[in-house]
Amino acid sequence: MSKREQFLAGERPEDVALFLSDSFVEGEGDGLAKHGEEVEDGVVLVVEGDQGRSVFKTATGMDAMGFAKRAMGTEGDVARDLSGGACPECDGAVEFVFAFAEEQNEEVGDLYAEGDVVHAYAYCDCGTAYSDKWVADEG
Repeated sequence: MSKREQFLAGERPEDVALFLSDSFVEGEGDGLAKHGEEVEDGVVLVVEGDQGRSVFKTATGMDAMGFAKRAMGTEGDVARDLSGGACPECDGAVEFVFAFAEEQNEEVGDLYAEGDVVHAYAYCDCGTAYSDKWVADEG
């Protein structure tokens, strides 16, 4: 099972996942790509939380948690394999995704009572930031 599959199954709650489109990994040599899993339009990396937030900031110029707060205001559809998404504002391409998993918490209720929850935040090339969340393993 790959790191990405483990993350999506809720087995890596200490890690974060990042999708970076080809426009972010081109010119990197294969630095980021060799540490992640290549997908159709970019690469998905699963790394330890603090390191992942640092990689996100270096690659995008944005603070990961600040970006997540901004994206929470708009709901959209992030691909369940973290390889892109569907912008709620246009038909543009996803530039990047930042995701983390939160362990099941029955006291909170809602999705959190059903299992581990994946929180994903995407940025479209039109400038729209949006969010999505789902129960792990229920892609």
